[in-house]
Amino acid sequence: MTRAVSAAPSKRGQGRATRSGRAAGPLEARVRETLALLKRHSSKATRDGMARYGLPSDQALGVPVGTMRRLAGELGRNHELAVALWNTGWYEARMLAAFIDDPARVTPAQMDRWCRQFDNWGICDTVCFHLFDRTPHAWRKVGQWAGRRDEFIKRGAFALLASLTAHDKRIDEEPFIHGLLLIERAAGDDRNFVKKAVNWALRCIGKRSPTLNTAAVAVARRLSASPEPAARWVGKDALRELTSAAVTKRLAVRRRVASQR
Repeated sequence: MTRAVSAAPSKRGQGRATRSGRAAGPLEARVRETLALLKRHSSKATRDGMARYGLPSDQALGVPVGTMRRLAGELGRNHELAVALWNTGWYEARMLAAFIDDPARVTPAQMDRWCRQFDNWGICDTVCFHLFDRTPHAWRKVGQWAGRRDEFIKRGAFALLASLTAHDKRIDEEPFIHGLLLIERAAGDDRNFVKKAVNWALRCIGKRSPTLNTAAVAVARRLSASPEPAARWVGKDALRELTSAAVTKRLAVRRRVASQR
């Protein structure tokens, strides 16, 4: 059976539905063209396989991530198209939106709006890793979202923190030290998608520099001794990596390079 793909905003979206009989504008036409392009690259096997990774497929076409990245490169940066694609509610359209949006044009309100609509780890992590962490509002959102109760908003805080650790090369270490405080506070949350993001952020911070490794290992040791099962798991899992021979060797090289500058 052919799967119908609508460009009208879904219930998950924030836009208004197209009025019946009104001619599509240039942006609406572009959205339809892009959805049709995604449909041509989709397969039932890919869509059915999403469940193995804990991804919902009820509003998905089944397009491999690598294909979406390639299509994003062909489309180029386009803020208006990104917002319109997001508002359709389709999984692949939202992934593509994260790849093509212009970080300089993303507002705090857009970040909050999209974050409230996160409903799976794939969209959450992709948006944080490929878009939100490149905006000037990223650090403020980490602090705001870390205290929220919603599972995917809270995951968004720590996915964003992990992404900043990997990509923000210009900032000093103080924000990451504060990030460790947020991690320690949230580590007892036993919800799967939260604790895995907390663990991800802790491991990323601990691999950024020798100084941050020392601080992250101290946090991991405290969490490992926690009476809370989720916090113990976060700490022990992070401790294994952060004290491993591979990480120790890599950080030693960075320390030598830094001392020679």
